[in-house]
Amino acid sequence: MARPSGRVSLRKMRSFCQMTEIFQRFGKPLGGCFVVLVLLWLAGMVLVPGIFMINSSLRPHLPPPLRGGDQDVYLFDNFAYLINHSNHGQIFLKTVWSSALVTMATLLLCYPVAYWLAQVASKWQMRVMLVLMLVPYLMNEVLRGLAWYIILALAGPLNAGLMALGLLDEPVRWYGDGGVVAGMAYAYVLFMLFPICNAIATLEKDQISAARDLGSSAWRIHWRIVLPHAKVGVATGCVFVFMMAAGSYVAPALLGAPGSRWFTQIVYEWFFEIGNWNRGAAYGVALMAMCLSVVLGLLALFRVNLTSAIK
Repeated sequence: MARPSGRVSLRKMRSFCQMTEIFQRFGKPLGGCFVVLVLLWLAGMVLVPGIFMINSSLRPHLPPPLRGGDQDVYLFDNFAYLINHSNHGQIFLKTVWSSALVTMATLLLCYPVAYWLAQVASKWQMRVMLVLMLVPYLMNEVLRGLAWYIILALAGPLNAGLMALGLLDEPVRWYGDGGVVAGMAYAYVLFMLFPICNAIATLEKDQISAARDLGSSAWRIHWRIVLPHAKVGVATGCVFVFMMAAGSYVAPALLGAPGSRWFTQIVYEWFFEIGNWNRGAAYGVALMAMCLSVVLGLLALFRVNLTSAIK
């Protein structure tokens, strides 16, 4: 029974030390302003909207004259509608699965690049690669989505290149779930790359050289040395990518086929097309709860605490 209380005390001590470090670095007046601004931002952008959404999700959709009356009571009908509506439930599960697929695709794509940048590339190679990766992100997400729309079009460069190589006899319509996953993996690749690269960069090259001299294979070096050291970066990147993929609206709207709807599109319809904000809030709360569950699950899987992931 003494260990948990010791851990809690250690966490409180670390939090207190971090708070005092802010005041020592910036001074009491400026440090106090930073703390107040952070608290105001958390309250105004996270806490208050979250409470408002939860409150709206538990109330029925009523015309203005009936709000606050006998019929305006707390109930779970909006969540029951999501559970009983089989199509919306399937889209919800498909969004979870597709977001996990986007996360896995970006992880497999970014890990070797991050290792090369952190341990192999020279300084000028790193600079050139970072510039090449950052230039497309000078445009906003809508323009990048439109670029992928052009690439995946029937008369787009992808079909033209595959037909020129003889891999296709006729153009293929790439829009749909595959196009959405590809567009999201491209849109969020840097959010996976940078955390992993920063984590691997702190690994001493002598450890890798020593393991190689002792006869370890490349696979064993990565599995036993690099990945355990970079687990915080991997967990952080997975959290970022999954949450942004699950909450994305632009990529599914531009690259999705009529039958490949995303859960965020349904939330948008409830809010802005149908005008049922209570049911839209319930759908939003369900999506938020799912993202929170996945985040906590990923942190538990990688054995990383939330403080380390934020750092």
